[in-house]
Amino acid sequence: MPETVVMKFGGTSVADAERITRAAGRIVERAREGNHVVAVLSARGKHTDELVSLAHEVSQRPHPRELDMLLSTGERVTCALAAMVINDLGFEAISLTGSQAGIVTDSGHTKAKIIEVKAHRIRQALDSGKVVLVAGFQGVSQRSLDVTTLGRGGSDTTAVALAAALGAEVCEIFTDVAGVFSADPRIVPEARRLPVLTFEEMLEMAASGAGVLQLRSVEYARNHGVTIHCRSSFEEGPGTVIQDEQMTMERPLVTAVTHSTSEARITLLRLPDRPGIAGRVLTALADANVNVDMIIQNEPESEGHSADMSVTVPRDDLPAAREALEGLEDELGFGSVQTDDEMGKVSLVGAGMKSHPGVAAKALTVIGDAGINIEMISTSPIKISCVVREEHVAAAVRELHTAFGLGADSVLPEDVAGDHRPKVSS
Repeated sequence: MPETVVMKFGGTSVADAERITRAAGRIVERAREGNHVVAVLSARGKHTDELVSLAHEVSQRPHPRELDMLLSTGERVTCALAAMVINDLGFEAISLTGSQAGIVTDSGHTKAKIIEVKAHRIRQALDSGKVVLVAGFQGVSQRSLDVTTLGRGGSDTTAVALAAALGAEVCEIFTDVAGVFSADPRIVPEARRLPVLTFEEMLEMAASGAGVLQLRSVEYARNHGVTIHCRSSFEEGPGTVIQDEQMTMERPLVTAVTHSTSEARITLLRLPDRPGIAGRVLTALADANVNVDMIIQNEPESEGHSADMSVTVPRDDLPAAREALEGLEDELGFGSVQTDDEMGKVSLVGAGMKSHPGVAAKALTVIGDAGINIEMISTSPIKISCVVREEHVAAAVRELHTAFGLGADSVLPEDVAGDHRPKVSS
């Protein structure tokens, strides 16, 4: 029985006619090997950004449903064009929208979550010898049957979800970089490619700013046991394999330094100090579809005094977050809402932190010795994150990368422990 292969090509990999043709060629190569091939394609280049700008030309706050209708067109264009190329190369191809492919989601417009994948139409097409191209980043609401989109990077989640539904052993993610690196090479030129990562490490890296994979795609892969193979669409190379921790060797102390320059901080001043207040604040943000990252609340020094509470949110969500919290002012009786949209975040990630003390002390000392003030801190067993001013992010990344010896000349356990890559064609 033919093996099912799921391939995903990002926006830079299909940015123009030449790149669409190259991607189509790689898809056809896999079909010629006798595989059932499903390819998930993103919108071309900056097409999604152009559509967002177009929406804001006519509306200051575009209606979420109509914005999804607009944004979903970008991936459909790419799929149709690639299908034309594949048909010209002698293979029958069919392009499907997210809803046609059976991607069923909740009703959270612009940030919908996949509920299930009804892949019978894809299976029928594969069984008849067709190459199937699926528009990434989109689905259909289970309740309203409206078009929904999955948020930035949502094509990654589409591809992983299809791989899980079709029983594919690996989901290949083709992008404009050679894999996942120990830091952003644009900031740290000596950053090294990481041959293998655990799901937990990649989850923390994606959540703290690494833009190679969408966070939800890694969560989905972990939950459904789908190995992800992240590789370049422009050159041959081993890329980076993301898989279960049990399949990897002993992990290094620190694997990577990640960063984000799209953070915003919201502070509620003089909150009443009584049970349930923090829950009410976070519920209001959740109802506004705002994801909260860090949370800090100070404890009043004496009974009857008020508290201050700070949270960080994605900068794009700041207007919605502020509106939601200002609506609580009369109900909760707090002082005021303050915001700062010039925050950044720097994080150390490594599964080896679980069994090695002193990493946090060293990291905070390194940042402090660089003259950088840390405004918020959060930790997990394998991550330390620090919020700093946006203009200090790059310097903090470089200092940490150097201090923990993560450069290209370092040797990690996976470099000498054999080939972790799945058995897939180049």
